[in-house]
Amino acid sequence: MTRGAQAEALAAAHLERHGLKIVERNFRVRGGEVDLICRDGRTLVFVEVRLRGNARFGGAAASITATKQRRLILAAQHYLAGKPEVACRFDCVLLDALDPARINWVRNAFDAD
Repeated sequence: MTRGAQAEALAAAHLERHGLKIVERNFRVRGGEVDLICRDGRTLVFVEVRLRGNARFGGAAASITATKQRRLILAAQHYLAGKPEVACRFDCVLLDALDPARINWVRNAFDAD
């Protein structure tokens, strides 16, 4: 299993422990991808998981650029197409190591506007 896959598995387990239900993993469309799609009650949550073991280039949070956000939003729009309107948000799970004790879950990390 790659480090990225391990990070996603840690993030999914963390979110499930906090009451979210994993709906889909690694949803891909041309031009975008969402690592995890979850349900938090009636809200659909699109989750980006970032692992950065070295903060030399800004760490995990800094790696979620405006371009990356646009790609996540594009993938979310494709996922939502044809589905009934539902509340949604974009969260990030940031890791600086493959350690469940060092997970930083950022709810409402950015808007689709």
